[in-house]
Amino acid sequence: MKIKILEVNKAYFPHIGGIETLVKQYSEELGKYNNTEVRTLVCRDGRGKTYSENINGVRLTRAGSFGTYFSCPLSLSFIELFRKMAKNADIVHINVPFPLADTALMLSGYKGKVIVSWHSDIVKQKKLLILYKPFLKYLLNRADCILTATDGHINGSEWLPKYRYKCKILPYGLNTDEYINIEKIPFLTEKASNPDCIKIFFTGRLVYYKGVDVLIKAFSRVNYNCELFISGTGILENELKEKVREYNITKRVHFLGFLPEKQLKQAYADCDIFVLPSVERSEAFGIVQLEAMIYGKPVINTNLPSGVPYVSIHGKTGITVQPKNYRQLAQAVELLCRNKNLREKLGENARKRVFSEFDEKHIIKNLYGIMLDEVNL
Repeated sequence: MKIKILEVNKAYFPHIGGIETLVKQYSEELGKYNNTEVRTLVCRDGRGKTYSENINGVRLTRAGSFGTYFSCPLSLSFIELFRKMAKNADIVHINVPFPLADTALMLSGYKGKVIVSWHSDIVKQKKLLILYKPFLKYLLNRADCILTATDGHINGSEWLPKYRYKCKILPYGLNTDEYINIEKIPFLTEKASNPDCIKIFFTGRLVYYKGVDVLIKAFSRVNYNCELFISGTGILENELKEKVREYNITKRVHFLGFLPEKQLKQAYADCDIFVLPSVERSEAFGIVQLEAMIYGKPVINTNLPSGVPYVSIHGKTGITVQPKNYRQLAQAVELLCRNKNLREKLGENARKRVFSEFDEKHIIKNLYGIMLDEVNL
């Protein structure tokens, strides 16, 4: 029996984002099973007409769009394409939050199986949520199975506890071979003011919920030979650079801008400590934690009501502090800077955890198993 799967998300590679990385992974890897047929439907970036293409074996359709509003594409053609493509699917796999997909499902008349990957609640767009609630309720009631990456996604959600009976845990995974086989060079060391410093690394969009302002404030209070490297771009970039100047730590803080994939991996491999200082549950998982952990790096994260503290575990693979608490964050940074043995112990535990719990091969196999179960019910 051939299983026909329709993967649905709002964007796709080369659009940068954690969910887009996952959807690319799902589309490529599920399509390698002999008895599956995978098609992927997304919206194109920016304005423009619908077009289809084949990327690395993935049959991809990018629906035309009028642009993005409240972080959601506006596309009438997406709704019609969803209806046509879902008609031939055994399973529609929707990655949320994506209000347009919920609307399309409601209007499509589709009668087959629906699997929802719940990546996070809608946190910031409160006005949108008022209009979106009926569609979201419909989606959750309609779903045959709801996948979440951790228990924290369920416990920290305003919506999922009621639907716990439908939920299954499916962590996010890494293609471990892609990380281990890179050419390792002293990427950060070469940019440091003092090559002998302890290198602290952050990567992510420079936006409100990432907490980089808290990280900079905390770092300004760390009295040790360490330097902070910040990779990423975003609307807060100039404001954060001004904070660095105010704290008089310009020689110790390095803004790297956008790093291509190879250089980003080299930065992970060359750092001593990775920090994810996020302050809102918009940070639902933090795949970047895994990317640092696979190189044996301890992680400092925050105790958000999401999946973040389930990825790197306090006292085992890193240190977890309270969100927005710059004093705790500074103490954690200084503790790891001063204690090489602790860094190495936590880092080795982190590396082992990735291989045992977050290897892509196991994750995709489990996802395929869940889909088989749903079709055969």
